[in-house]
Amino acid sequence: MYNIVTIERKFASGGNEIGKRLAEALGYKLYDRNILLEAAKNLKIPFVQIEELEEASAGSLLFNLSKTPIGGISKNKDLPLADKLFLEEKRIIEEAAKEGKCVIVGRAAGYILREREDCLKVFIHAEDEKRIKRAIEKEGYSEQEAENAVRKNDKRRSGFYRSVTSHEWGDPKRHELYMDSGKLSIDLCLKLLIEAVK
Repeated sequence: MYNIVTIERKFASGGNEIGKRLAEALGYKLYDRNILLEAAKNLKIPFVQIEELEEASAGSLLFNLSKTPIGGISKNKDLPLADKLFLEEKRIIEEAAKEGKCVIVGRAAGYILREREDCLKVFIHAEDEKRIKRAIEKEGYSEQEAENAVRKNDKRRSGFYRSVTSHEWGDPKRHELYMDSGKLSIDLCLKLLIEAVK
């Protein structure tokens, strides 16, 4: 049985919904955007600054920092704010993993916890057309807004992942499960994940 599930997901693929429903079904704690909010609160970063800092690509410096142990942030007081934010998110993820029984969505958690054998690493994706349709239906975007959001968010997430891991975002070799929610459906992805965890 897996004590931890990490979910990386393409924008509007349903990965957030799957993560939330999976946590509820398993009785696990969910870590998603709340990781970012907690990290920002701990660092006393104003809410208005969070969006521009989150998933900022800082290149090789941030990649090297991702290898620092818990508590490493205290030795890096002169770091840019985006780097401090990532290190604090990393600390929160590692602490959550220590407690176990959790689902962690995004934040390169699968990479951060890559050496843990009790961690199931999942990537959720779908074809652009289905993601655009979902963004229109679930988020109320216009078609043009949805197309822009899919492109912009995928680019942002990909850049962030590459900056902290030096690997390509969405590489199937880095996940035990690589699921197409557009073809399988959200419900079937959820059902398969529940079985996989058990």
